[in-house]
Amino acid sequence: MSELVDSTTPRSPFSSAGRMMTPLASPMKKAITSMQTYLEEVGHLTKLDPQDSWLPITESRNGNAYYAAFHTLSSGIGFQALLLPLAFTTLGWVWGILSLSLAFIWQLYTLWLLIQLHESVPGTRYSRYLRLSIAAFGERWGKILALFPTLYLAVILAQLPNLNSIAGISLVSAITAVTYCTLTWVLSVSKARPPGVSYEPVWTKSEVGNVSSILNALGIIAFSFRGHNLVLEIQGTMPWTAKNPSSLPMWKGVKVSYMIIACCLFPMAVGGYWAYGNLIPTNGGMLSALDKYHRNDTPRVVLGLTSLFFVINSLTSFQIYAMPAFDNMEFRYTSKNNGPCPWWLRAGIRVFFGCLTLFISVALPFLKNLAGLIGGIALPVTLAYPCLMWIRIKNPQRYSSMWWLNWTLGSLGMILSILLVFGAIWTIATQGIRVHFFKPE
Repeated sequence: MSELVDSTTPRSPFSSAGRMMTPLASPMKKAITSMQTYLEEVGHLTKLDPQDSWLPITESRNGNAYYAAFHTLSSGIGFQALLLPLAFTTLGWVWGILSLSLAFIWQLYTLWLLIQLHESVPGTRYSRYLRLSIAAFGERWGKILALFPTLYLAVILAQLPNLNSIAGISLVSAITAVTYCTLTWVLSVSKARPPGVSYEPVWTKSEVGNVSSILNALGIIAFSFRGHNLVLEIQGTMPWTAKNPSSLPMWKGVKVSYMIIACCLFPMAVGGYWAYGNLIPTNGGMLSALDKYHRNDTPRVVLGLTSLFFVINSLTSFQIYAMPAFDNMEFRYTSKNNGPCPWWLRAGIRVFFGCLTLFISVALPFLKNLAGLIGGIALPVTLAYPCLMWIRIKNPQRYSSMWWLNWTLGSLGMILSILLVFGAIWTIATQGIRVHFFKPE
């Protein structure tokens, strides 16, 4: 957490010495240049926190742009993409596409903010979302604002030691997610549309109900852009030097991964809505629609592979979402005992967490129907907090363009979060939800 940063430190007074022209210029120049580089690097260093080397997030710092792309893609796309067409059933074509596009641009901007904030304070690297939140909002409010949403997003088992060690698993997760998303929407649009398809927005007789449905649809779109709570952790696995900050390879990896994410989310939303309109089942989204309407005219092998890829992706993407939870648990132990977790305790923590999440998923299988509510609760993590963190930490000039932009987006994100939560609760209260325990579908 405490490392190096700051490109504004004045250059060493040795900088002009390298241009001396003497018979000893060449060897002297090399020696002075080496010393100059060393002094410049030391000028950026602060004391290292040994606890970082004991924790899963920062135990290994040999990450690169490829690892960043794998992890970001794994955390940024998943089952939530299958629910996007449901938002279009309320918003319709124009507002659905417009809302999805604006949300994509907005969250990509806040993602860039987080990458820059990772090394924003000289001598410190914020390798965990919670730590950055505490630095921006203080100990009490930082935990209140960020702890629940980020832990919820983390919630089958990962025994590999650290985040870098699961890069291969993240690659498998990314490949399977892209595959089943592509198969789902391609198969849907290539088949004949089922009878009764309508693209008219679904409205109720109540104005409040209609507004709540719109807010719930926006919550589904917000929920589809997950992964912001892992950006700092992913960047924390990379090495840092004054001349090569980790933000450079991190942003390269993010740009590649988000191009792929866009090529999955937009076709899924538009193609799914075109294929099924208002007939998309609410209890499973596109996969359920594909199985319901095209079970007989699609090879069973293809349907089976699509479902298998979905299962593999769910299991493999769990690994990267569980790492922050493991890191937080081990942080408590290492802080108290001033030493790393023994292997048996680390294994026990992860077995316990895996069993706990498995129990919750089996006991409460209806949680996926709360996508709108979850999206509203988690929305500030993606769209609001990064903007407010930038203002608190970077302290931009008052009334400058960055000051206005981040205050506007941060305030709008918080207001939108409150409205989405209200809309989701109203929709659940008026339309009901099928609650069943220990009966996975």
